[in-house]
Amino acid sequence: MVHNTVLDKLKGYYEPYVLAIVSVGYVVGELGHYLIGVTTKYTARDLQYGDIGCLFNSSTLSLTDIPTECYTANNSDTCLELRVNGSGYCEWDRNGLGLDYQVIAGPAFILVFTFMGVILGIAADRYNRARILSVCSIIFAVAIILTGAVKEFWHLVLLRILLAAGESACNPMATGILSDIFPEEKRGLVMAIFNWGIYGGYGIAFPVGRYVTEMNAWGLGWRVPYYGAGVVALIIAVLMTLTLREPERQAIGEESTKQAGEAATPTWKVLLQPRIVLLCIAASIRHCGGMTFAYNCDLYYREYFPDYDLGWWLFAVTIVIGSIGVVVGGVVSDKFVAKMGVRSRVAVLAISQLISTPFAFGSVYLNPVGAMVTLGISYFFAEMWFGIVFAILVEITPLACRSTAVGVFLFVMNNVGGNLPILVEPVSKAIGYRESLFIFYAGFYLISSVLFFFTMFLMDGPKKAPRDSGHDNPAATLEMVSGGPGALNGRV
Repeated sequence: MVHNTVLDKLKGYYEPYVLAIVSVGYVVGELGHYLIGVTTKYTARDLQYGDIGCLFNSSTLSLTDIPTECYTANNSDTCLELRVNGSGYCEWDRNGLGLDYQVIAGPAFILVFTFMGVILGIAADRYNRARILSVCSIIFAVAIILTGAVKEFWHLVLLRILLAAGESACNPMATGILSDIFPEEKRGLVMAIFNWGIYGGYGIAFPVGRYVTEMNAWGLGWRVPYYGAGVVALIIAVLMTLTLREPERQAIGEESTKQAGEAATPTWKVLLQPRIVLLCIAASIRHCGGMTFAYNCDLYYREYFPDYDLGWWLFAVTIVIGSIGVVVGGVVSDKFVAKMGVRSRVAVLAISQLISTPFAFGSVYLNPVGAMVTLGISYFFAEMWFGIVFAILVEITPLACRSTAVGVFLFVMNNVGGNLPILVEPVSKAIGYRESLFIFYAGFYLISSVLFFFTMFLMDGPKKAPRDSGHDNPAATLEMVSGGPGALNGRV
């Protein structure tokens, strides 16, 4: 009896436990994904890839003390001739940038991630999602651990591909599971918390990638963060395998209001609806802006402000302020969805991205203090978007193809948003690194806001209250008015 009572109490915590375990798994997976952006300077020197440039290398001088900044030198002789009081302050070495870096950060990961996302999304509509998620989590955990052991650049490329294949299951599987166990009034917040995993992993990558690497524990340097992240991911994957179960699939959102016997819409017609197409284009543009900053911010601040240690500031902005923005966006969209329908969620997207745009511009235009302040404000509004987008998507797609829709949506969004940042490299060589970020980061935030605004008008408004059946039957209505047998009881 006591045993049953305890089990009943524990069952009440199962839903939040599922949210917690899949969210933490996503955080660790994204940590493995984004670590390369922080460790690339050290990884490039170890594995011999990427560009070679003139880098600031002094622990006693600051930028105000030097006559010429290191990055202006375009060859080794000029670089090594830069001196203050006879002492050199620059070094000619690999900087972690270049086409090799952009390939492993973008296409090598994104192409596999998106193709596998579609395949696993289709599988999720037919097979046990909890089991698939558990197996794929083990795969990406092993890939992260092995990344710490690579000896050649091509090893790194292959393991980025394996990491992408495993992590591609997280969103379509977890989104389907969470949408089936949480009600509509909590769905925006739940999706926001889960999709915060991107920003959680990205934010944690800054202190882990910088400071754990610099500790050089056991002489392993940049490899330690990958070993640590991989072991944590493996523990989470084992917990998923032992505790996660497949929930009963539920009809939600617009599908829940369909009449019985109404014919199902073919998947391709669902995906080609103008509102889904425009939502996907807007999300792809916004994702490009976010990925551009994610892949380049650490390198940008190191290059332009080499005497400032912004690792903890970037961590605080992405984790603390970004997290608050994610939660606020989910709560606000949940509050209005009952009154305004799915349209309210898209309105939150358009407004939040518009507000974030000028502050995003400031984060790469101003000095370090101003950059961090404006980045914090930008992040608060900008990071409202991801969870809301997928709350919208699961509410406007039928149960039979929901995970497929998420997989295809991610395929397009990640191929566009994840691969366009590779253009930062040639554009930066033509007009400058900072100027290229103005275009692909802040500029794309603004474009996405405009596209979300137009998408809003293609979405349905609030659900209509069911009409009194008598008002659809003239005879019954007349009978009620005249006080006949069907008249309302208690009429004065």
